[in-house]
Amino acid sequence: MSIDPSIYYAAIPAVILVGMTKGGMGEALALMGVPILAMAVPPVQAAVILLPILVVMDVVSLWIWRDHNDRTLLKMLLPGALVGVAIGWATSAYVPRDALRLIIGVITVLFAIRYFYNSYRARQGYVVQPKPHRVVPAAFFGTLAGYGSFVAHSGGAPFQVYGLPLKLPPRDYTGAAVRFFAIINFIKLGPYFALGQLDTTNLTISATLVPLAIATTALGGFAVKRMKPDVFYPFMYAMAFIAGLKLVYDGIVAIL
Repeated sequence: MSIDPSIYYAAIPAVILVGMTKGGMGEALALMGVPILAMAVPPVQAAVILLPILVVMDVVSLWIWRDHNDRTLLKMLLPGALVGVAIGWATSAYVPRDALRLIIGVITVLFAIRYFYNSYRARQGYVVQPKPHRVVPAAFFGTLAGYGSFVAHSGGAPFQVYGLPLKLPPRDYTGAAVRFFAIINFIKLGPYFALGQLDTTNLTISATLVPLAIATTALGGFAVKRMKPDVFYPFMYAMAFIAGLKLVYDGIVAIL
């Protein structure tokens, strides 16, 4: 099957946005990748084309953030995430993706609003302490992250909802996030292949975009590594808020 060159008018900006995200700049930019690419190809094909690119970006991100991690955060969220991926695979033909986007979006928007409200209160003298790790919320948001990642590439928001309130050092948080989604995206390759989505045409398009993917991921990592905590956390919560709004919008439009 021949490849229409016009696909790249949408694919190139999509990969740039996703690459900046994979470098550590937050979920909001990544959520624009599939919709932009879907202007040129069907939404399912757009998600499939991006998956191998995400895996390449993950390899670059793992190298960039190789010296930074929070193992406890990974141990808390990964078991639920693996369950979420399995559920997504088993229900791939019946998944209410639009309702899922809406639910994740509402949770994320409220979560971000709460942060900015607490930041306002902090200027009045109120101190918000870091949240401890909690098994039940970790299982819930881990499962939601794995499920959302499989069915709609929207697992970043649940990860942020659990991880950001821990107030980890920014580099350790980003290193854990990079490892989390590298593992999830690698695991997703098997189910996507089993569902017959990773064909020659889609893989060829993905391969031609790899150099751009590597460059933009490195650029995103360069920027985030130089952010101080008092810049990093407001930025990440703002990205979460924008991501939540995008998910709410997509969900409402699709349902209506």
